[in-house]
Amino acid sequence: MDKIKLDIIGLSYSQTLCGAYALVLAESGGKRRLPIIIGGFEAQAIAIELEKMTPTRPLTHDLFKSLAQTFSIQLKEVVIYNLQEGIFFAKLVCEKDGVFSDIDARTSDAIALAVRFDCPIYTFESILSSAGILSDEFLDEEDEIEIADSDDNEFSKMTKAELEEQLQTAIDQEDYELASKIRDEINKREA
Repeated sequence: MDKIKLDIIGLSYSQTLCGAYALVLAESGGKRRLPIIIGGFEAQAIAIELEKMTPTRPLTHDLFKSLAQTFSIQLKEVVIYNLQEGIFFAKLVCEKDGVFSDIDARTSDAIALAVRFDCPIYTFESILSSAGILSDEFLDEEDEIEIADSDDNEFSKMTKAELEEQLQTAIDQEDYELASKIRDEINKREA
């Protein structure tokens, strides 16, 4: 069975499920999208790495990466291999000294690790055909990674210096969800 490569193209707050986020993966070279509902902590872990933020203390996924690197374990790929009753199943394909091992993982954790290890994410046709949607039904081709929330305007009245101060405070307090929103506002102004 051939694997299909996926790219992360979006991460946004779910308007329908409180505290949940929608992670959108896109078929490489194709028009299908795979939306996955994930929790706030996992969304935060993915967003921090995508935004290249540096937390004051390592998060769980950073700890896993450090541990793996210390013992020369490489994460080669993440594979979303099954979908049952709306729940995606994923595995980490790891390699140490030429020996490969598959490790079962929650899909959100697997993707948080994939962005840290800069490894590819794959799925199979059966998953895309059952849960995938065409891009014009969800996102335009030009959409970029976006962490959105309905109250993004709270920062619109702040100066850039105030935003940068708020960003540092949020990082120091390990409120990475807030920090990502502030970073988005700063990036929007710099664009």
